[in-house]
This record gives sequence, structure tokens and C-alpha cells, in this order.
Amino acid sequence: MHDNETQQRFIELRSKGCTFVRIAEELKVCKRTLITWSRRFQFEINNLRAIELEALRFQVLATREAHVQALGEQLHQVEEELKKRDITELPTSRLFALAESLRRQILRETGEVQFTTPIREIPNDEFHEEAQTWQP
Repeated sequence: MHDNETQQRFIELRSKGCTFVRIAEELKVCKRTLITWSRRFQFEINNLRAIELEALRFQVLATREAHVQALGEQLHQVEEELKKRDITELPTSRLFALAESLRRQILRETGEVQFTTPIREIPNDEFHEEAQTWQP
């Protein structure tokens, strides 16, 4: 019989997608036992996998928010510089191009913004004209 620590390590390795062969080598447990454990601990493996994916998703989304914030700050700096410039100057065209590029990147990064409730399901007394015309 294998100890609880070995079984927990199996759950951890399996949730990370390790093969039975690799786990068998690391834990010094036969493949048949690992297959049995896989069935027995399927719920725990799936839960741990979901937790790890959620943490990864949070990191990616946090990174995405930071990227959008940085793009917004760059766009603001470019637009402030554009206010100071005469549009007949050659570098101004490059600034306009940069501003447009930053706008496109921001739209691409934020394009998936959606209401959590479809407009048709919002009660009339709570529905405001601004919600109808808002576009992400």
C-alpha cells in the first residue's frame, strides 16, 4: 500500500498533465496502480486542474489589463504631443499614425467587453438610452 503523500503527489502530477509513464518513474509506482488512482481521484485531479487554469487565466487577464492601461497612457501622451504640433510638420503624420495604431490595439484588447445581461432582458424602468447606444 502506498502512503497518502505519494497519492497526493500523483494527483498533483496528473493534474499538470504528466503521463503515467513519467509519474511511474518518479513515484516508483506501477502503471496499473496509477490507472486505478486516476479513476479513484478523478474528482481531485479535475479540481486541481481547474484551480491551476483559473490562476493562469487570472495572470493572463491581469496582464491584458496592464497592457490596455499602458496603451491608453501612450495614446494620451501622443495626443498631448499632437495638440502642441502644427499638422503641416512631417513628424505629425507619424504621430497620427501612432495614435491610430494605439486606438486599434486598444479596441482589439477590449473588443470582448459585453453586458452581463442582454438589453432585451433589462426591465423597462431600469433601461436607459445610454445603454442602448453604448458600443465597446
